[in-house]
Amino acid sequence: MRFNTKQWIQVGVSLVLAAWIFWFLYKDVSIQRLGEALEETSYSWLLLSLMVGVYGYWVRAWRWKLLIEADGSAQVSTGRSFVALMIGYLTNLLIPRAGEVSRCGVLSKSEEIPMGRLLGTVVLERSVDLILMIMTVLVAFFWERNTFLDLVADLVNVDMVSKNLGTILPIGIAGVLVAILFFYLLFYKYRENITVRKIRHFFRDFITGILSVRKVDNQWGFWGSSVGLWLLYYLMMVLVAWAIPSTASLAYSSILMVMVMGSIGMIAPVQGGIGTFHALVAFILMVYGLEEEEGKIFAVIIHSSQLIVIVLLGLITMAYFIKITSKKVSKSS
Repeated sequence: MRFNTKQWIQVGVSLVLAAWIFWFLYKDVSIQRLGEALEETSYSWLLLSLMVGVYGYWVRAWRWKLLIEADGSAQVSTGRSFVALMIGYLTNLLIPRAGEVSRCGVLSKSEEIPMGRLLGTVVLERSVDLILMIMTVLVAFFWERNTFLDLVADLVNVDMVSKNLGTILPIGIAGVLVAILFFYLLFYKYRENITVRKIRHFFRDFITGILSVRKVDNQWGFWGSSVGLWLLYYLMMVLVAWAIPSTASLAYSSILMVMVMGSIGMIAPVQGGIGTFHALVAFILMVYGLEEEEGKIFAVIIHSSQLIVIVLLGLITMAYFIKITSKKVSKSS
């Protein structure tokens, strides 16, 4: 993947931002205290958490395979989709959100599946994940509603939001409608242009990918794995909480809130959620009575352990991808 100057600037800015947030959070954390916490950590629970995480990646790859094969025009193994997925996660550590495009590019090259169609399946996949994340937040809200309401009251000015919503919402809707009309007229006028035809073909494949969920034969498998992924994420968080003495006694509802805050932190446009994940996880743990240093140490242990797994699996799958694609090139020549 080659980057232009603008992309390199974006990478640099997000990396500097992530590094600054991380430094700001951990500049006062004692290395000695971190070392003591690592000595006290139960690595059997931590290792089990990592194994659950790897299984979760495999389940995600299998779910993606179901979508790709939905219309019967393509066949792909779970192993190949897993390779593409892990390379995508590795790419995310360099360029925020670029992993989704990267994994589609990897699978398109290795399996010769249209890029637009793969992107459509990823958009669908992420839309389902977003819906389930919202449902998880709602479960956390009902389970820990008093904590939730206190947080909202402290962080959000409800009166200001309600006052400005009536003005901003109509302007936003009007802007979206004008943009849709403009691009429709532009594409209609130049519909026979070669570039426009390629774009139309791409979006046709894209829509096909999004609609592929209706054609999935194994509906129970697709929706079951989608819910199962969030249960696995929760189980990972529980196991890490058990591994660290300061969080071992946390209630299950509190651990769910930690998972929700961590998930929100991972959405931020920085490499691998570095800094934002740590800040939100440490913040919610302080709400539950942990010291600031303990919350930050918990965050760095869980995030770093997952980061190591992603880097190792990403490099292994990258090497495998280079091997199979080089074989294809040599055969074709």
